[in-house]
Amino acid sequence: MSERAPSAAVPAAAAHAYLYPAGPRHRPRGAARHLAGVATAGTAIPAARVALERGAAERLTRLRSAAADRIRHRRGGGPTMRALVASPGGRMRWRDVPAPPPPGPGAAVVRPIAVASCDLDRAMALGSTPFPLPFHFGHECVAEVVDVGEGVTTVRPGDRVVVPFQISCGACRSCAAGLTANCLRVPPISMYGFGVVGGHWGGALSDLLTVPFADGMLVPLPDGVDPVAAASVADNVVDCYRGVAPHLPGLLARDPDADVLILSEIGRRPPISASVALYAGLTALALGARRVHLIDRRAHVRRHAAGLGLLAHEPSAVRSLPPADLVVDSTGDRRGAGLAIRRTAPDGTCVSLSSLSRSSPIPTALMYGRNVRYELGRSHARAHIPAVLELLRTGALRPQDVITHTGPLDRADRIVAEHVHGEATKTVVHE
Repeated sequence: MSERAPSAAVPAAAAHAYLYPAGPRHRPRGAARHLAGVATAGTAIPAARVALERGAAERLTRLRSAAADRIRHRRGGGPTMRALVASPGGRMRWRDVPAPPPPGPGAAVVRPIAVASCDLDRAMALGSTPFPLPFHFGHECVAEVVDVGEGVTTVRPGDRVVVPFQISCGACRSCAAGLTANCLRVPPISMYGFGVVGGHWGGALSDLLTVPFADGMLVPLPDGVDPVAAASVADNVVDCYRGVAPHLPGLLARDPDADVLILSEIGRRPPISASVALYAGLTALALGARRVHLIDRRAHVRRHAAGLGLLAHEPSAVRSLPPADLVVDSTGDRRGAGLAIRRTAPDGTCVSLSSLSRSSPIPTALMYGRNVRYELGRSHARAHIPAVLELLRTGALRPQDVITHTGPLDRADRIVAEHVHGEATKTVVHE
């Protein structure tokens, strides 16, 4: 049986907090268990292979530079700033770290003013992913430009901007084609907030952040758009948008009653939040879908989804639903891709937004027989941000309705720790 709120009214930001269980629920891994998990993770070798396909020397240079900065800092050299550091055992602490130097040509230094949790942040901070701890935390933010280097033309100090979580130049062959996740001027999977795996670019939960390609990366925040509402546009909101927007309009043109099915948590998996699933549902509604089903085993997520106008179901109900024309798999579960494909209607589209397993069994014969289109890959965040911001500007998309918890940026150490150990779906800290 589905759950749906009786009212079409959409609550204000953070009004869903009462739906969520109070108190800690997730236990972190200690240092030894975390390192053992990193060393034995099935995804570690494939991820390393991708990260080192090119630019290995640049990765090593950045690693050496970061180590040298830490040594100089310990000796009392140079200006410092605060950065939130996630360490084994689920510890979140402000640390004094070297402040970025003045920006070079084409670069900018920004000051984060609204920083959102990512769905993967909880699992990373608890030590249950292949991303080695410790590292500087946070990668979804709206910031204020503090300083710009010579030659920067699109932003100036004082501007409020969305900072994409992926590093991209905006000018290489890949970026020009909109494939900004695979920029050719930086090593593969270069990102803020992922430590050594992301290439040591720092984290958004810090006083200052260097943006190496200001004209290519930074997107001005439209007038009237709240930085808190837009904080997650840097990653999670565009991640769900790219799973829905390229496919849904064509499906609706063929059948205005086309169903959308979103698979969220269906079983045991790393403790990942559900904001992408909820954002995907809101995007589908904003683009004209009449029926959007969401599957999640967590009662508080189903209640939240129902309040947003989605048809929310327990996992046991998925097989009683008719196959959907568009299926979005945000499970992060090894079984998720196969289930999503099986629930896709003939000539429909199935999109998997992530993969936390080295491999997943998928029913290729069924895909062939039904003409199912299947897509799996990382988002090209920078390429989609302008379209998403336009939806926010017009009010068609309200990501603030997914936010469950907010608080002051100066207390991010406590607030983010509560997010990591609890069940909040989307936490935003801000000025």
